[in-house]
Amino acid sequence: MTDHFSVADFQREADLAWILENCRRIAVVGLSSKPDRASHGVSRFMLEWGYDIIPVNPMEVAVFGRPSYPDLASIPGEVDLVNVFRRSEDVPPIVEAAIDKGAKALWLQLGVVHPSVQRAREAGLRVVVDRCLMIERQRLG
Repeated sequence: MTDHFSVADFQREADLAWILENCRRIAVVGLSSKPDRASHGVSRFMLEWGYDIIPVNPMEVAVFGRPSYPDLASIPGEVDLVNVFRRSEDVPPIVEAAIDKGAKALWLQLGVVHPSVQRAREAGLRVVVDRCLMIERQRLG
């Protein structure tokens, strides 16, 4: 892992566009069934836009009528994108789990930043930090 970490290095327009175009099956770590939570609203919009949402939250049984998994490893099949709604300090094990799962990309929502994402990029994942998936989808169309 490199010593220098810059958020701007993980907000590249090419990565944003590639993820939105190529990542259709999204595991949402921290997805809540509570409608007032950002994870719920963002995921609802992504569902409406035709993305496949997979809830990942050990505290939930199901969200949007879809079974919730306790962790990324428990999800059957492939995952294109891991979208993270957790505190920044919770990110390192999620990075490792995304790599182990074979995800194509990792996205940390607004306010979520951790230098461990460099490991995901080194492992070949496209990585975005401190951006909202829904806002970027609306902006890029």
